[in-house]
Amino acid sequence: MVPASAYCPRMRILVTGGTGYIGSHTAVQLIEAGHDVEIVDSLTNSKASVVDRIGEITGMTPALHVFDLRQADRTDELIAGGGFDAVMHFAGLKAVGESVEKPLEYWDANVGGSTTLLRSLQRHDVRNFVFSSSCTVYGDPETVPVTEATPLQPATNAYGATKATIERILTDVHVADPTWNIALLRYFNPVGAHQSGTIGEDPNDIPNNLMPYICQVAAEKEPELRVFGDDYPTRDGTGIRDYIHVVDLAAGHLAALDFLGEAGGIHAWNLGSGSGTTVLEMVAAFERATGVRVPYRITARRPGDIAATWADPSKANRELGWSTVKTVEDMCEDAWRWQTSGSKL
Repeated sequence: MVPASAYCPRMRILVTGGTGYIGSHTAVQLIEAGHDVEIVDSLTNSKASVVDRIGEITGMTPALHVFDLRQADRTDELIAGGGFDAVMHFAGLKAVGESVEKPLEYWDANVGGSTTLLRSLQRHDVRNFVFSSSCTVYGDPETVPVTEATPLQPATNAYGATKATIERILTDVHVADPTWNIALLRYFNPVGAHQSGTIGEDPNDIPNNLMPYICQVAAEKEPELRVFGDDYPTRDGTGIRDYIHVVDLAAGHLAALDFLGEAGGIHAWNLGSGSGTTVLEMVAAFERATGVRVPYRITARRPGDIAATWADPSKANRELGWSTVKTVEDMCEDAWRWQTSGSKL
């Protein structure tokens, strides 16, 4: 087990949405760093058995509380009795396309759940908060790569709008009470899985995200990959995104928590690799890494998508001492290991 850093001694940390894809990988690293972890999750898009998988990897199974953060009484009861030093907030709905179709559900779940949680944290004097934000807060950026100083454009979908709104709420909370220490972590595109093949992304239906969709097609669970548009102004006409291995992303959360322990304040950081990959390039990389063919069909653009975005992660590199270490090929190999390991949830 890796000991907690000098700046971030052993803490009791509540991970909201901790049975989800990113939350579960972060919970693993928190436990391995010596922290005490509890999870709250509604299990809307995940399964309770994830906590057992976390236990298999780490040797410690975190307590799981199953309810929706919008249940104010239960949220307050948990915070009041938890003795938490910090919260990592992942809970929320996250599919861009679905958010365009069901905006009310996204606003209610993401913003409503966050404000209920924040009120309880304020009431019980829990002031260290790491927020799972998104590069979608930049909207359709005028230039790339995107830095933290890039102006936030109007979001192109309800998902991105909820993330930008929560960031604004957190900024206002800190202005009103500077004792809050807040990290706004703007993810780019998380992919891959834990190297053990024990946990990974496990969508219930046809995936909204590229890598699990590719894996399901490669596993012949779906007949073909639908590529949403090949007429973008990119090198092959398909959308460009900055893909980051979920294990690297989880490490960014621990680095942010360390930074807050040392410096405090409110800070935004891009967590990305710093390079962009098109959809068709990712398909080709997967085929090279696994030797499995992925049939695809070009379809119309998907509402809410943009042509290209990738990160300038130099601020996180400099201030957090964090950078990605895993390659696109690692992402493909680990995602495929998870898909074919026989241990899927």
